[in-house]
Amino acid sequence: MNIDFSGKKVIVTGAGGAIGRASAALFAQLNAQVIAVDINAESVQNTVDSIASSGGSAVSLVADLTDADQATAMIDYCIREYAGIDVLFNNAGGSFPTPMLDIDAEEYTRLRALNFDAVYHASKQALVHMIANGGGVILTTTSGAGSAAVPGLAVYGSAKAGVNSLMRSIAIEFGKQGIRANAIAPAAASAGMLAWLETRPGGVDAYSAAQPMGRLGQPKDIAHVAAFLASDYAGFINGVVLPVDGGVEAMLAVPA
Repeated sequence: MNIDFSGKKVIVTGAGGAIGRASAALFAQLNAQVIAVDINAESVQNTVDSIASSGGSAVSLVADLTDADQATAMIDYCIREYAGIDVLFNNAGGSFPTPMLDIDAEEYTRLRALNFDAVYHASKQALVHMIANGGGVILTTTSGAGSAAVPGLAVYGSAKAGVNSLMRSIAIEFGKQGIRANAIAPAAASAGMLAWLETRPGGVDAYSAAQPMGRLGQPKDIAHVAAFLASDYAGFINGVVLPVDGGVEAMLAVPA
C-alpha cells in the first residue's frame, strides 16, 4: 500500500500537541501540503520547523477555532493561498477529569466550545468549499468517552458524543457530494495524558499494564490511521467512529 498525498492540501488542528504533531508530520512525509493550526503560536511553529527540517511542506496558522469567525478565516486562508482544501483533520480538543458538580458554567462553556463547537465551525466552513470542488475528507479526533461514560468526563464525553453524531450526519447528508467524514477514538496515549494517568491508582505503569496490549497508545498510532482514512484506500469508509485503543473498547469492564 503506497499512500501519496501529492497535490493535496491538509489542515491539521491542534498541531502543536502530540497527536497533531505526529499527524502533521506524517501527512507532510506523504507529500501533502500541510496547514498546521493551533492556538499556541510557539508549539505549532515547532511542528512546522520539525517538518521543514525533514524536507516536508508545512505552514503554521494560529487560530482559536472556538470562534466561528476564526474558523472561517482559517478555511478562507487555505482557499486563498492554496486554492482548496482536501482534508480537514479536527484534532484539537481535550479535558482533565473533573467531577461534574465541580464544573462551573464558565468551564462547561469552555469544554463544550473546545471539543464540539470548534469541530462544528471548521467542518461547516470546509464543507462549503469541498462540495464546490467535488469532495473532500473530514476527520475528527474523538474519544472512547463519547461512546461510554468515564468518571470525571461528563462534559467532555457529551461533547465527544456530539462530535460522533456530527461526523455521521455529515457522512449521510453529503456522501453523494463526494464527502467522507469519520472519527478516530484513541484510548489514553503516552504523550499528552501522563499528568492525568499519574493521578490514577498505581500511576502510569499500572494503567499501561492493564491495557489489553500491555501498553499505551502512541501519537503515531493515531497518525497512521488518520492518513489511511484520508486516503483513497478508505474511499468507501464513511460515517464511522473507529476505536484506535489497543482493544480497550472490546474489553468488558467487570466491577471490582
